[in-house]
Amino acid sequence: MSGALEAEIRGQIAAGGPMPLRRFMALALGHPKYGYYITRDPLGAAGDFVTAPEISQMFGELIGLWAVAQWQAMGAPSPFRLVELGPGRGTLMADALRAARVMPDFAAAARLHLVETSPALRAAQARALGVATPQWHDRLEDVPDGPAIVVANEFFDAIPIDQFVFQGGRWHERRVGLDDAGALAFGLHPMPSPEAAPLAAPLGPPAEGAVLERMEPGPAQALARRIAGQGGAALVIDYGHGGGYGDTLQALKAHRFVDPLADPGEADLTAHVDFSALARLARAAGARAFGPLGQGAFLLRLGLAQRAERLKAGKDAAAQAAVEAAELRLAGTQEGQMGALFKAMVIAHEGLGAPVAFDAAEEVR
Repeated sequence: MSGALEAEIRGQIAAGGPMPLRRFMALALGHPKYGYYITRDPLGAAGDFVTAPEISQMFGELIGLWAVAQWQAMGAPSPFRLVELGPGRGTLMADALRAARVMPDFAAAARLHLVETSPALRAAQARALGVATPQWHDRLEDVPDGPAIVVANEFFDAIPIDQFVFQGGRWHERRVGLDDAGALAFGLHPMPSPEAAPLAAPLGPPAEGAVLERMEPGPAQALARRIAGQGGAALVIDYGHGGGYGDTLQALKAHRFVDPLADPGEADLTAHVDFSALARLARAAGARAFGPLGQGAFLLRLGLAQRAERLKAGKDAAAQAAVEAAELRLAGTQEGQMGALFKAMVIAHEGLGAPVAFDAAEEVR
């Protein structure tokens, strides 16, 4: 199938010229017949990557308790929309709903909505969450009106991006074209891009060869407008940074980094989330933004250490070691560990106070 998608991409380039990176990413990930997320379940040891919910039940359980506490802080609306963007196999939400049983009124009020385009993953979600009678949607905009609690774990890293490269004192858009042998290759648009300079201005003078990334804003704008207009809060957890220059595009296949242009549709393409840009989009829509807070600190504030101790109680040494390893993997803060690399941000309605696990000083002004 990858050959068919590459042939189609090459045909589009031959007919219309080099394409923006965001277009290439959209085709590689979401082509209706050959796209990466359309054709497979990419998770787990047999797939291409592992997400936090697959590492330990503790992650989803703590997210569930966060949702319950946030629902209470919202005044316990009934009904409300419990929404997950990109729910994977449904593991996070299954663990979250199990933990949320501590508050039966929450489960009674929740109406579960899953935003997912992959047929393979929808099938996995149905197996994991069928008892909760979820409804599926291709876009957040299709979720019925009403106050919402939204969870987006490793969702925004797969939103297509634009890249601009600073060369000869000007910004040029990076595009995907064909080399002399007809293979896919990166290149630069010959004309300077008028869009890049305003984006780069807050970041300071760029060095020659600096790379500026811009996430396609549509999904973030839709989320912020939903929260600002209808109430609630959205928890975004992803790997990312607070803004700056750098090329963060990466491709992962069988748990190894590969060439992003090789075998389109056969590898996961992602880029680090610019949380400062996410906060600006939220504020522009009239919502509040808090964070980002390192995933390790966020989970510890929610009670990760205490939950780990409860899971270890009465278990043998091997089981206790497994819990401890999962806790470290989720919350470790050494360079490259998930606790530091991944970050949490909350987008909240202006009428709410500081969200659960955040304080007022962590609001983006």
